[in-house]
Parts: sequence; structure tokens; C-alpha cells
Amino acid sequence: MRIFVTGATGYIGGAVAVALRRAGHDVRGLVRSPEKAVRLRRDEIEPVVGDMTHPGSYHEALDECAVLVHAAVDHGAGVVDPDRAVIDTFLAAGTRGARPKTVLYTSGVWVYGDTRGRWADETTALAPVPMVAWRPEHERLVLENPGVRGVVVRPGCVYGLAGSLTGRWFESALGGEAEVVGDGANRWAMVHVHDLADAYVRLAESGYAGEVFNVTDRSRSTVREMAEAAARAAGRPGAVRLVPVEEAAKTLGGLATSLALDQHVDSRKAVSRLGWQSRHGGFVDGVDTYYGAWKERQG
Repeated sequence: MRIFVTGATGYIGGAVAVALRRAGHDVRGLVRSPEKAVRLRRDEIEPVVGDMTHPGSYHEALDECAVLVHAAVDHGAGVVDPDRAVIDTFLAAGTRGARPKTVLYTSGVWVYGDTRGRWADETTALAPVPMVAWRPEHERLVLENPGVRGVVVRPGCVYGLAGSLTGRWFESALGGEAEVVGDGANRWAMVHVHDLADAYVRLAESGYAGEVFNVTDRSRSTVREMAEAAARAAGRPGAVRLVPVEEAAKTLGGLATSLALDQHVDSRKAVSRLGWQSRHGGFVDGVDTYYGAWKERQG
């Protein structure tokens, strides 16, 4: 199939684009500059130079694509409006060119809020933290549009390669102590970036429509245990600093509340319907490898 991916040089989108290409698909990736386009060509991905906030720069590239994957986040433009612009552009493309089109929209498990030790699955009522309070409406637009096969992906906190949130522990540990927001007794729903990319490949090939899929692994380490492992890998054993949520919010804003969530998110739907399995044992199990990969990507 011909597939279009936003964020094709980003953390999640980059892994997804490469996984789709390795699965034999013809992949087009949205990038902002000719310099970044070179990176895509090296991975046999056709670059489309454009900007999420300017749909006219890429909308024609969507016409011949059967699957449209939105995996980008534009922090510089305020996140919400660029996200909505991509959704509107993807849904409009459903009436043109190759049809029917599948739209894979990247949301996240933070829409469940704090699950307080209970399992949350795709049928659980949403209670998003303020930082992502807008996401359920964007999910609804994708799921309920009759012109496309809309699928929502809710990844856990992603680790591996460049590290994303877990990279914050490595960075702060090298500066003295790995910083944890809250008391660290909470648990995050986690997933390795390669396992997540595999789920996107399976969804792109599935033909599902109007469905939501959680994508998380089975690890259950506390946040403090993960941060301690990160500090140890960075050569700072035991160097962890607990930062009260109120203090962290002064610099992190709404992200602080999100980092203090305690979540237990069920991905058995992805397992049973897609045959998906997480192949990585968890962040703590492979922390030395993850630290090495993160370090090589700095600077």
C-alpha cells in the first residue's frame, strides 16, 4: 500500500515510517525541510516537504495513499490547532483519490486520567488530564467520520532510542540526580517504540474502522524504580530526587500532573485482534541498552 505519515523524522512517526517501509509498503513522510528529507530517502521513504499548519503544502500527496498516519506533534504552534488541521485535511482527503482510506490517529493513554490501580481498557470512560483534555474530541472526529476508516491508537509512555520521557531521567541523572515528579510510587503504562511501530503496521494492514486500540507492555515497575535504574545506568546509582507536583508545575506546567499519573492500561484488544505482542520486557530490564542509545543521540 501507499501510506502517508506525519512526523516521519520524529520519535514515534520516524519509527512507524521505517517499520511500514520494512513491511514492504510505499511510504511518504511529511518533513519540514530538504535537509530532513535526506534522512527519509536513506530509509527508502519518499519525503514530502511541508508543514502541518499549512495543509496546502501536502494535501495533494494524500490522494493516492490508502492509509494516512498522524504521528506528529507541533509544540511550537500550540499542539491543538495543528493537530486539528491535520485531522481536517486527512478527513477531506477521504473523498479524493484512492479509496477507502484508513486514518490512524495517535492519541495516548493520558486520556484515561489516573486509573487508581484499576485496569483501563478501550471501553473505560475517559477522564483526561488538563494537558490532553482536547484529545477525546479529536478522537471522535476520526472515529465517527463515515468517509474514512478511522482508528485511534493510544500508546503508553514510549521508551527506547531517543528516549522521550525516559530521556529526562538520563539527562537529569547526568546533571546530578534523576528527577521524579511526585513520590514515584505511581506506575506508568509503557511501550517500547519498536513494539509501538509494529502495532501501527498491523493496524494499517487490518482494515479496521471505528476502533480504538491501547498499545502498552506488561511491565509494572514504579516510576521511582525506573528512575533509579536510569540513574544507575548513567553512573549515578541511588541518585534520585523526588520533586513535588506543585514545584514541578512551576517549570513543566500541565506536564507535571501528567507525569504523576498512576495508570494500569490493558492492551489485550491489540493482542487478540491484531496478534500484537510487546517483545521488550520493560524499561528496567534493558535500561543499559536504552541509556546507550539515548546517549548516542545527544548533541
